[in-house]
Amino acid sequence: MSNGFLPTTKKEMNELGIEQFDFIYITGDAYVDHPSFGVSIISRLIESLGYTIGIISQPDWRSDKDFMRFGRPRLAFLVTSGNIDSMVAHYTAAKRKRSDDAYTAGGVAGKRPDRAVIVYCQRLREIYGDVAIAIGGLEASLRRFAHYDYWDDAVRPSVLADSKADLLMYGMGEHQITELAERLSNGENIRDIRDIRGTCYLTEPINTPIGAAECPSFEQVSENKQAYAKATRIQYDQQDEVYGKTVIQRHGKLMLVQNPPAYSLTTEELDKIYSLPYMRAYHPSYEAFGGVPGIEEVQFSITHNRGCFGYCNFCSIALHQGRRITCRSEKSVLEEAQKLAAMPNFKGYIHDVGGPTANFRHTSCKKQLEHGLCKGKKCLAPTPCKALDVDHTEYLQMLRKLRKIKGIKKVFIRSGIRYDYLMEDKNDEFMRELIKHHISGQLKVAPEHCSSAVLDKMGKPHIEAYKAFQKRFYEITKGMDKEQYLVPYLMSSHPGSTLKEAIELSLFLRDNKIRPEQVQDFYPTPGTISTAMFYTELDPYTMEKVYVPKTAKEKAMQRALLQYFKPQNKELVLEALKKAGRRDLIGKSPKCLVDEDVKSANKPFANKNSAKKSGGEKWQGKSRNTKNTNRKTKR
Repeated sequence: MSNGFLPTTKKEMNELGIEQFDFIYITGDAYVDHPSFGVSIISRLIESLGYTIGIISQPDWRSDKDFMRFGRPRLAFLVTSGNIDSMVAHYTAAKRKRSDDAYTAGGVAGKRPDRAVIVYCQRLREIYGDVAIAIGGLEASLRRFAHYDYWDDAVRPSVLADSKADLLMYGMGEHQITELAERLSNGENIRDIRDIRGTCYLTEPINTPIGAAECPSFEQVSENKQAYAKATRIQYDQQDEVYGKTVIQRHGKLMLVQNPPAYSLTTEELDKIYSLPYMRAYHPSYEAFGGVPGIEEVQFSITHNRGCFGYCNFCSIALHQGRRITCRSEKSVLEEAQKLAAMPNFKGYIHDVGGPTANFRHTSCKKQLEHGLCKGKKCLAPTPCKALDVDHTEYLQMLRKLRKIKGIKKVFIRSGIRYDYLMEDKNDEFMRELIKHHISGQLKVAPEHCSSAVLDKMGKPHIEAYKAFQKRFYEITKGMDKEQYLVPYLMSSHPGSTLKEAIELSLFLRDNKIRPEQVQDFYPTPGTISTAMFYTELDPYTMEKVYVPKTAKEKAMQRALLQYFKPQNKELVLEALKKAGRRDLIGKSPKCLVDEDVKSANKPFANKNSAKKSGGEKWQGKSRNTKNTNRKTKR
């Protein structure tokens, strides 16, 4: 084909002389051929294995036409909602409809249905009957068990049951699709393929594998919140490729079976994946619409790792990519950088060299490879494990070599630095070079909160780790005579946060001269431990009661407290302080948050220098975008 992309039209199919595709991939995103997009990786892998594949992007689900574009595939339809959950793509944390969609040409909203995986599969069943259908991607992966759905405010069954697909591939899908393609090509029926790691299927209870870990049933978790919390812990405890068991959950007359997680790709396998012939651009058919916004942040970024042992409770990575770190080789990363530098629209800036967490380059301790990650424990929270192996040497050497490549002016790190891990490094060489070479005016980090009670529910380190990092950061940047600032990500209304904790955070912001322009409300997305707390008001690991702010009014008050300095928040802040019995924070004193008699008691900084002189932090320019954070957990 002349444009280098995989075929998206019948005309392109005919030009290639293909009478019937082996696979047809249906996606809720616009077609972008870049390794930050799961569809691109899986489709290029399938192509490299010698199979033919066609892409149907954002089909009109109200008609048969798009689904019939290529006819019936020889082996299977593959279905995904795209890089993120379709409900997260469509709705804010306040359940308001979004006005745009970063993964659609022109940023236009409404090009995919709500619950896209279910809708697409239902259309395929109506048109093609018993055709083989395999689902995957983030939406399928995180909804593989019975799960609380924030938008329905109810527990929904596994997406496999609702979609009527034959097989669900969860996590990173390269091993699963490789084995599935081979077995389908050898004549096996997809309904008989029941032993691929990293897949789920539904079966008659009589066929349930022996020795599995059983979750309370869909019916039980729908009616009993303790059962739901218990199920959540079982699912997370078995999410390890070394010791993870098969997990089962009854759904009415059928049994949902989750096989153990797929093995992580080796360095050699990852290198091969990232060497595939990506166009690194959106499909040219979108040019007339102004392109696809979702590629802007990642087109000149490099992913060097997968997985995250940070294991925050509100993050989906542990249940999707897993906690084990796997990395590409230095050679592979440097070769990709050279490809980027040779692109005609490259301006000399690598936007990121990272992954879920940029500065994780190896497993957190040596015993993981043989024994897996510790069940029910975290490597970094509430304090770093004594067995933690901290070393930035390899990552630092790679960054140094990237900086020397001809045509590269600057290499940024934007995908997140775990400052608590960094502070455990006895050598501050990486921190110095990070400040000197790899950030511009701001470094974004994620303390999220300051209250130990809330941080414990988040699975984050206590605020002392951030304070130590903040102190060292400003010492180094000022020593280099640089004007740089930390931009902390903050979250309001997470389970465990009462008005008392929200006020505690506002005081921390006041004392540290941090004034966030935007704040992220906790978003109960499918499958996370924090979402289980939100629904059940229980901690799945202790079964202790957890306070959960749920009303729109309380959420608004908690959010307003973090932006107490904004005149439009005055009434909410006053109401919150009075309700919490903190009238001592109302008045004209510099220690007060707001004054009843004036519009705004706390004026913004006069300029950036005042923040610098006080050792404080600049106004936070941008909040975390749910869409951008989710792009790390592709496939």
